[in-house]
Amino acid sequence: MKKIYLVYISLSGNTQSFIRRLTSFLNFHSSLDLDVEEIHVKDLVKEAIPYYALDAPFVAFLPTYLEGGNGLDNGDREILTNPLGDFIAYEGNDKHCLGVVGFGNRNFNHQYCLTAKQYAQRFGFPVLDEVELRGLNQDIERVGQKIISLLENRI
Repeated sequence: MKKIYLVYISLSGNTQSFIRRLTSFLNFHSSLDLDVEEIHVKDLVKEAIPYYALDAPFVAFLPTYLEGGNGLDNGDREILTNPLGDFIAYEGNDKHCLGVVGFGNRNFNHQYCLTAKQYAQRFGFPVLDEVELRGLNQDIERVGQKIISLLENRI
């Protein structure tokens, strides 16, 4: 059995909805006999010791919430998903990260999925995909196949 973590933060419920559907997809469409574990970082910050070291690969999922501005020359500072960045940075977890999937609203133009791009640059892993709002079934399938392919190439 191959372990994969889906590490995410969801504030409006969109990212969490996607993760639940993606978990089902991975469980039913992979020949790798996956053990998929969801980690909602928002729940961890309530614990006495909120972060821990991961022992298997993971993919990070996060929405974009920026502080005002246009996302280019001002207002590109992330304000609500910082606990996910702290979790990724904790005790070398970033070395297990296969990449990040960003969530956003295309109406925000340059700010669309900007936080995922910032995390990729900060930690040196790729942006695997971008998803609008809760994502469609096609998004679940596309992201799921990318994750399966990444895991197959690690064998």
